[in-house]
Amino acid sequence: MKYILVIGDGMADTELAALNGQTPLQALTLPAFDRVAGCACGCARTVPVGLAPGSDTAILSIFGNDPRICYTGRSVLEAAGMGITLPTNGISFRVNLCAVEELPGGLVIHSHNGGNVHGGEAETLMNDLIASPAFASKMRDAGLTIHVTDTFRHIGVMVSPARDLKAVKLTEPHNVLEQPIAPNLPHLLTDTDDAAARKLCVDVRELMLLSYDFLKDHPINRARAARGELPANMIWPWGAATAMRLDNFEKKYGKRGSVVSAVPLVWGIAALGGLKTPRVEGANGDLDTNYEGKVERALKALLQENDDFAAVHVEAPDEMAHAGSLERKLEAIRRIDARVVAPLLSRMSASGEDFRLLLLSDHPTLLTTRTHDGTPVPYAIYDSRTVRKALAEGKLAPTRKFCEKECRTEPLMDDGTRLMKALFEQA
Repeated sequence: MKYILVIGDGMADTELAALNGQTPLQALTLPAFDRVAGCACGCARTVPVGLAPGSDTAILSIFGNDPRICYTGRSVLEAAGMGITLPTNGISFRVNLCAVEELPGGLVIHSHNGGNVHGGEAETLMNDLIASPAFASKMRDAGLTIHVTDTFRHIGVMVSPARDLKAVKLTEPHNVLEQPIAPNLPHLLTDTDDAAARKLCVDVRELMLLSYDFLKDHPINRARAARGELPANMIWPWGAATAMRLDNFEKKYGKRGSVVSAVPLVWGIAALGGLKTPRVEGANGDLDTNYEGKVERALKALLQENDDFAAVHVEAPDEMAHAGSLERKLEAIRRIDARVVAPLLSRMSASGEDFRLLLLSDHPTLLTTRTHDGTPVPYAIYDSRTVRKALAEGKLAPTRKFCEKECRTEPLMDDGTRLMKALFEQA
């Protein structure tokens, strides 16, 4: 038996007036999704009540790790995904390149990903910033190192004795789009006697403002503006975290496997659980990711490398919802149906292997707010044995609409950490 997990990041949503009161999943024709739901479906709470909704808390749950117990912060997972080990007294951060604009009332954030900056532009902007005298001096004073990537996502590691991180508010940039940045700059939530935590807060705030001073007139950003693109003109550190330990996936479930993604967060969760994280050329977190390459890599793991389990994670629906684009979110979901789930079902069926496939959204990403939501998400589990039995009896393969409304008619799985056991029939 082979097992497959497909996560369409942020696919779930709420009812939209533009879709006549339907959600994107409800409004679209998604034949492969509906084949999966025909075997079994329901809704699962992937983000425990009281925790902030996001891919970090949700995907930890999906892989069987209770974030109420293990979670220290998002960035350490991303660091692990990039092979970065925290030093003693190390604190990690996600460091976004964002797009902000100076308006009469102050700076306003327009994009959490710097207008989707990537490649040589992202690397050059960050490397030039790190080399600039004022910023470099402040980094040394703060004990900060930034590990540069070719995307808007970078990783910061600060050597600091600060431990009262709950007192420090580092706002997620994707949650405050089109808002003034002033009230969302780093600040203390509570009075604390941790002097190092207070210094961390002040240092990160100063680094953000220094980055804007340097990047706002950078030649790359002038060129981006000339092309009608948003500038990547401010760093935004967030998701502060200390080291995290996760359960070993193979010891916990008796399954060895691979996780195919383009996102460091997902690589980190997989790596800390002892799963393999193969990279796919052309895979990214955007609408134009290499869907076919991801599918081929998952199939190779299952059918050639003798893995029991393979996961395919696609970031695109989440990014399209953060950008506020209904049409592009709809297209991202269509592509997951046609270019990920459909070929996985077809190729695995042709292989002769019995298999089960779990399909779900990690969390809703709402087009109405352009932010994450923590309500339960629809999930479905395909079982090749169920379909084969129906066909042998002269029946049609079962189908059922895969959407929030239909899946809510089934009993709620209130603890998302049970999803893997359900896939592996260990519940």
